[in-house]
Amino acid sequence: MYGTACFDTSGTYRYTLSRRWDEARPTIAFVMLNPSQANDAYNDPTIRRCIGLAQQWGYGRLEVVNLFAYCSAHPRDLTQVKDPIGPENDQYLLSTCEQAERVLLAWGNWGSRLGRDRTVLTLLEPHWVKCCSLGLNQTGLPRHPLYVKRDSQLLPWQLIGTGVDAAL
Repeated sequence: MYGTACFDTSGTYRYTLSRRWDEARPTIAFVMLNPSQANDAYNDPTIRRCIGLAQQWGYGRLEVVNLFAYCSAHPRDLTQVKDPIGPENDQYLLSTCEQAERVLLAWGNWGSRLGRDRTVLTLLEPHWVKCCSLGLNQTGLPRHPLYVKRDSQLLPWQLIGTGVDAAL
């Protein structure tokens, strides 16, 4: 398995993370909340779960981007920093999703902080046809991969009823 990660020069923000195991198979992008501890060589529990799901679904490459690029193992830390999004995050997020064959929306709770879920959904509007989810959590946000069964299947993304449709 080949891995890469793109951080800013200070290491504060991780903009992308990639894992490739089969070049002949398509790419799936996961849009999650924020980076934790994974880097080009280390897979944290979330990335291990994402790899397992992507392999199960027949993909050969995983690209991970986040609503917030600020690196922290604790989502509450996003409330303690001046810029949890990161100055280049939207550029990387959009480019990654444009290039992927499928885009999994999977940020779980906290995605609505600063209206970020709405901003990203608007940014991704031209690509909604290839967006999917693992269902919605109790707050109506796309479920995070750590909190679904290992045999979960991709579901078409439907904006209506997600809790974010009213603002778009």
